[in-house]
Amino acid sequence: MQVQIHTDNHIDGSEAMFKWASTTVTQALHRFEGQISRLEVHLSDENAGKKHTPENKQCTMEARVEGHQPLAVKHQAANLNQALSGAADKLSKLIANTLDRTHSQG
Repeated sequence: MQVQIHTDNHIDGSEAMFKWASTTVTQALHRFEGQISRLEVHLSDENAGKKHTPENKQCTMEARVEGHQPLAVKHQAANLNQALSGAADKLSKLIANTLDRTHSQG
C-alpha cells in the first residue's frame, strides 16, 4: 500500500510528522493492506491558524481499493491526532462495508 501525506501551509510538514501519519494510517488499515493500492492523506488547518475553534484541524483520506471507485472520508477535530484517527476509523468502516456489499452481491 502506497501512502501519500499532504499538508497545507499551516501544518508542520516535517519528516517526523509524515512518518507518524503514515504509521498511524498503515496500522489502522492493515487488514485491508492487500486491497488498497494507494492511500492519500490530506491534513489541514481549516482556520489557517487565525482563530481557535474546537474543531479546526481536518483530515481527508482517499483510498484506492482494487475493483472499486476511490473511497473518501473527512474528519474534523481539535488536533491532528484526533483528526487522523477519526478519518482512519471512518475509512476502515467504509472499506469494510464496501467490500462486504461486493462479496454479498457476487
